[in-house]
Amino acid sequence: MSDRAALLKGIRAWLVFFVVCLVLSGVTAFPLVHELRWTEDLLRSLPVQEHLPGLMDWIARVRDGLETADAEHPFLLYGTDWLAFAHLVIAVAFYGPYRDPVRNIWVVEFGMIACAGIVPLALVCGPIRGIPFWWSVIDMAFGVFGVIPLYVVRRRIKRLEALLPPSAGTTAPAAGKEAEGGAIATVDRPVGP
Repeated sequence: MSDRAALLKGIRAWLVFFVVCLVLSGVTAFPLVHELRWTEDLLRSLPVQEHLPGLMDWIARVRDGLETADAEHPFLLYGTDWLAFAHLVIAVAFYGPYRDPVRNIWVVEFGMIACAGIVPLALVCGPIRGIPFWWSVIDMAFGVFGVIPLYVVRRRIKRLEALLPPSAGTTAPAAGKEAEGGAIATVDRPVGP
């Protein structure tokens, strides 16, 4: 396997991992009320109440708030439906770098910026919304851990770009197909806008 093919395979594997995590994060935003009930039941069956009473109090408060909103104001949960949808749409955008990493590195960089944006959002909006600081730290961890695979992907894309001939601008398979032997054919980037 050539260096380019190995880099592309690694890039695609990391992107698939990131997209799966993003999709799971999005899909789990749909059934929040049920998830909180299950989470609370699970935590009550374990000795969590003894060791982390603050966590149990928070989970019960959030579950109560979601159940009240669901029963009396279900339209409020429409906002979390849009949150879930946004995760899914962003996940679809990563098909670009999966298909052609060099040309679509900007999607990876956009994802890195979005991950970095989680930290100030949690620090500012968390206190405004009455979110305990320790929960904001958990939220910020999504940004910190989310940027790691994207950083790895970006570094590999830059290495892949350095291996391409100067006239080659993309790693997209020629005519939509892999070149013979699984190697990646390069296609010239059009000149101009």
